[in-house]
Amino acid sequence: MFPLHRGRRLRVNESIRSLVRETSLSPADFMFPMFIMEGENTKVEISSMPGIFRRTLDLTVEEVKELFALGIRAVNIYVKVSDDLKDNTGKEAWNDNGLMQRAIRAIKAACPEMIVMPDVALDPYSIYGHDGIIEKGDVANDATNDALVKMAVSHAKAGADFVAPSDMMDGRVLRLRQGLDAAGFHNVGIMSYSAKYASAFYGPFRDALDSAPKDADVEVPKDKKTYQMDYANRIEAVKEALWDVEEGADMVMVKPGIAYLDIVREVKNAVDVPVTVFHVSGEYAMIKAASERGWLDHDKIMMEQLMCIKRAGASLISTYFAKEAAILLNK
Repeated sequence: MFPLHRGRRLRVNESIRSLVRETSLSPADFMFPMFIMEGENTKVEISSMPGIFRRTLDLTVEEVKELFALGIRAVNIYVKVSDDLKDNTGKEAWNDNGLMQRAIRAIKAACPEMIVMPDVALDPYSIYGHDGIIEKGDVANDATNDALVKMAVSHAKAGADFVAPSDMMDGRVLRLRQGLDAAGFHNVGIMSYSAKYASAFYGPFRDALDSAPKDADVEVPKDKKTYQMDYANRIEAVKEALWDVEEGADMVMVKPGIAYLDIVREVKNAVDVPVTVFHVSGEYAMIKAASERGWLDHDKIMMEQLMCIKRAGASLISTYFAKEAAILLNK
């Protein structure tokens, strides 16, 4: 039969393709994850994440200014905590003069319009590398929630726009909302890591913060599978996201990204709040490694993956490629 419908008519050239393109990217779609350390005028490249650095506060502020000039409007910040400040309570996490709190203040002072979303979890502060307080050989859910509330309120006092709980404790979004409201921070939002899977893609991130579970002289879980999600599950992700929305989350997150686009779409269809996707360290590292060997075209595969994440339903993409992608888009 003679084809009455020819899809190729809409693909003849780039001008036509751009007219009918269903999904677009801009620098404002990205959030840049940043690692911060103590010291001055120093940055240290993370060996498993080429091009990504731990920076001291002064250099972090300069980087944030560059990001904002490129059109990026949000940063997700993490701190490398000295071993002598780690314990099983995580109390350094709510030290009003701690590194995270000083970082929030410094960024907001230098670039007030940059949205700052500090990580809320105890693993950078834990001697055991877990996201919560260890009791009787496991992570204690409710005791950890009490600590997370103190942490989030401390972040809000420092000037955070959103808090970003990545711990996966049950009920923590409600506790955080109640705690923030009770402290007068009604306009500080919650971006909840709702569907965070127990993934092997996080390895380079744990290198950056020394936050992997550690051997200990007491019984501790050997991994994070008692609180992070089983990657075989799909319906559970929707359930977790809906629970977080009911508890007061302003945004929900799916993590990892490119390997979980089915989950992104499921969650997007189920909730009525923005969906954030974390294009995680292992996904970043694989592209870097393959492109360094000449197996992939770095910029093309980077932009394709980011576009696919947006197409799947992401309102915001937390990605280590944010700066590189923004530079390309601005060209």
